[in-house]
Amino acid sequence: MTGPGRPAGARNKMLANYLRTSQVADIFHCSPKTVSRWAKEGKLPFIRTLGGHRRYPEAEILALVEANMVRVEGAQQ
Repeated sequence: MTGPGRPAGARNKMLANYLRTSQVADIFHCSPKTVSRWAKEGKLPFIRTLGGHRRYPEAEILALVEANMVRVEGAQQ
């Protein structure tokens, strides 16, 4: 048990829909420092863990990627 009435895997399930800084950096093809800077500037949504680490909501990050995709005419899909 990790807390009163909470099984050991419950915390991992709660964070399952959140991404780490490095995962967001891979999605955006940039450095983790850039992701942290964007979060600090308010450009990316995030929450902080009890340890002070940022976690980014997966659905919102993927929506940002979709919204900012540029289609090139004649490009293969």
